[in-house]
This record gives sequence, C-alpha cells and structure tokens, in this order.
Amino acid sequence: MSHHLPDTRIPAPCIVNTGIIVNKLDIRRLLTDLGRVHYIYTQDNKLLSEGDGDVMEVFVHHQRSTIVANNALYLNINSFDCLELKQPSEKESFFDLIQEDICLRLIPLSTPLQERCERYFQATTIEAMMDQVLSARWDAEIDDDCSDCF
Repeated sequence: MSHHLPDTRIPAPCIVNTGIIVNKLDIRRLLTDLGRVHYIYTQDNKLLSEGDGDVMEVFVHHQRSTIVANNALYLNINSFDCLELKQPSEKESFFDLIQEDICLRLIPLSTPLQERCERYFQATTIEAMMDQVLSARWDAEIDDDCSDCF
C-alpha cells in the first residue's frame, strides 16, 4: 500500500518594505540594485565604522571576504546570516546585513531607478564619444587616402 501526501505547495514569501530575508539569491537580487549608500558597521550595537560608498560588487562565495574600503563596498552574501529590510518612514528604507552580533547597515542614497538612469546616460555618453572618435578616425583615413591622389 502506498501512502502519498497531498500535493500541497507553500507559496514563496512576499516581503513588502519590511521583513527578514534568508535566501542568499534573494539577498543578492536586492543588493545588486544598490549604488551609493551610507553604511554603518556595528558590533553589539557599538559603532565600529561609518561612511559613504558605492556598492561595486555583490557576490556569493565561500572563500572571499566582504570588503569596505576606499569608499567602495564589495559585499559577499555568505558573510551574513540574513538581511533585515526596514522602512522607518515612507521615504526611507535600509538594509541590515546581520552575522551574529555584527550588523552592516546599508542606507541607500539613491533609488534603483535613479541608478539605472545614471548608468543609461553614462552608456549613452560613452557611445556618443565612441561615435565621435570613430568618425574622426574615418575622416582622417579618408583625408589620407585623398592626399595620395595628388
């Protein structure tokens, strides 16, 4: 006789503005959109370090460190047990990366939409500059070819 459990599936969590996230991929997705942040590093609620920086990389690796130096943050999700998402006011939110008694608080200084627009404009500017460089090069080559005619 075979005993089968009913096919019941628990829905994935839905977290809106506040909550605790333990899934490493969800944490990575959330942090990847960060650009410029204010960070506060505490141990046992005692301030160890504080400053502003840019999130340069968010990754998951068992042997690499999370590094905050030179106004840059390289965040290894495996350095933390969970992320606590908090929203003390409608216009403010922050992320607490927690590992036992250590907390790295990240307070975004821009929104993901602002970051995407800035990246788009930077890419557009670079493309325009490349067009100008290539055009100038082609003009120079055409000028060189025409001077051979005389």
